[in-house]
Amino acid sequence: MHEFKDSSTNLSNVTAAHEVPSDQEFYLIGIGGAGMSVLALLLHDLGYQVSGSDQVPADTLGQLREAGINVYVGHREEQVPANAIVVVTSAIHEDNPEAARAKALGLEIWHRSQALDFCTRSHELVAVAGAHGKTSTSSMMAHALLDIGADPSFAIGGIIADLGTGARLGSGSAFVIEADESDGSFLNYSPAVEVITNIEPDHLDHWGSSAAFEQAFVDFTGRLRKGGALVLCADDAGVKRLAEQVSERGGADGPRVISYGFGVPLAGDVVVQLHEPELGPGRGQCQVTITDAGQQVFHGQLNLRIGGQHMLLNAGGALGAAYVLGVDLPQFIAALRTFSGADRRMQPVGERDGVRIYDDYGHHPTEIAATLQAARDLAGKGRLLVCFQPHLYSRTYHNVDAFARVFATVDDLTVCSVYAAREAPIPGVNGNIITEHLGKGTYVADMYAAGLHAFRAARPGDFLLFLGAGSITHVGHAIAAGHDYASVEQATQAKASQA
Repeated sequence: MHEFKDSSTNLSNVTAAHEVPSDQEFYLIGIGGAGMSVLALLLHDLGYQVSGSDQVPADTLGQLREAGINVYVGHREEQVPANAIVVVTSAIHEDNPEAARAKALGLEIWHRSQALDFCTRSHELVAVAGAHGKTSTSSMMAHALLDIGADPSFAIGGIIADLGTGARLGSGSAFVIEADESDGSFLNYSPAVEVITNIEPDHLDHWGSSAAFEQAFVDFTGRLRKGGALVLCADDAGVKRLAEQVSERGGADGPRVISYGFGVPLAGDVVVQLHEPELGPGRGQCQVTITDAGQQVFHGQLNLRIGGQHMLLNAGGALGAAYVLGVDLPQFIAALRTFSGADRRMQPVGERDGVRIYDDYGHHPTEIAATLQAARDLAGKGRLLVCFQPHLYSRTYHNVDAFARVFATVDDLTVCSVYAAREAPIPGVNGNIITEHLGKGTYVADMYAAGLHAFRAARPGDFLLFLGAGSITHVGHAIAAGHDYASVEQATQAKASQA
């Protein structure tokens, strides 16, 4: 069996997905996760024997058992079938007993993204990629398609607020996924439609350089199925550079290009032109005109119940993909009006002592700038206070100038220690370099103490935003619930253990 180091997993014996016999058995490590549970159901519906395990008794396990899937709680090597293909996520390491058992038995190991691509070859796979905006864009698509009765399947990296889940198995032809570039796993998909929201170098701990990061998106477009479509944001400089390279491939077999944005459109077959934006607290609207080969095919008004011009832009990407899928555009745009957002995207947490507390996943300077603009609108006459948890030492180090620029606009800033995620610490790099570079704000290493410091600096009528892709979200919820220091820590840990 050929083995190679797949960039999207921590294991060393990952094989490429391929056609398998109908009696093949699959074993999923981490089967209770939202994306993995949908994958388990997909494999089961295709007629394969499926089993798996999860470290905690997740709510999804009951649904899997009802479908006839054998599920274990806890990872033990004896649970791995002797002839199974083992499916893992990027979170599974070599020391996992089931992964170690699979390796010892010489079993094939597939990354989740490979297995998902294998299962969706008969679907119209819509993959949404980009440094920012992919969760919101894919969530909008899934919500609207579901609302108009298209019954889509989806696997998204966040929770859709109205649905309470980020993954679902439907009976329709469309399958919407959030394609993650951080670990290279988006290169495992073969989409019918690719939406690229922006290309701004990030995750350099994995890619090594900006050039390598941008090349990955070029490679991603090369994964498009023959006759497929690229939905590209014309307002992003990185996407414009990508479009130039795609046009050079061109020819009769080249992809169909759908351009969307507020600015000058890219050269392409279809243009989704956004214009006349109007923004307000927790809302946004603009006019939309879609032309195909120079002929107007749609004109209408886009209304969102979430704020920020960046959200209107995300909706433009969703509309471009919807046009490719051939759905009824008036119905689709009406459904977008009822979209209330994805979990942790400017999410109201509660109010305490007259202070409005919100939570957001923003962790890169560009997306934080857009988030702060929307937060300022919501703050109204109140001050805007931010408690920020940096995500990754490498991102903090490479973007310290940009972080200082975007946070210069807030009225009060508290920064805590870096959420390391997959990284080892970089000497001399922590959250304090942001406040030092900015020349204002407060660094409080402990995130519980940082959250309380930010809250105590607030006055009635103020707007307090907890910001970051790590564990800071739980602190905001605990403070909104009225906890003091000791109980903030306790409540945070309890909530994290349930996630």
